[in-house]
Amino acid sequence: MRPAPTLLALTLDAALLRIATLRDLSRLPDHILVDLFRRTLSAGKLTERVLKLFLATDCEEIILLVQLLNIKQPLIPVLPTRCSEKF
Repeated sequence: MRPAPTLLALTLDAALLRIATLRDLSRLPDHILVDLFRRTLSAGKLTERVLKLFLATDCEEIILLVQLLNIKQPLIPVLPTRCSEKF
């Protein structure tokens, strides 16, 4: 028989299901942030918005993981929406 999941594991699973809707992770302790980040990666739910959410926490371990995994934020060029008539 498998042991019952811990409250922390259940909480991280629930947070992972709603990771795209979360707005702030800065109140979480670093060890929980790192665990949630790893679970997010393994679940394939790391998007640009979620990456910014994790990087906004300024957790050194997450910044190091992002650098070690060579994860880059996409650079989207901003084009003018209307041309000036001076050209």
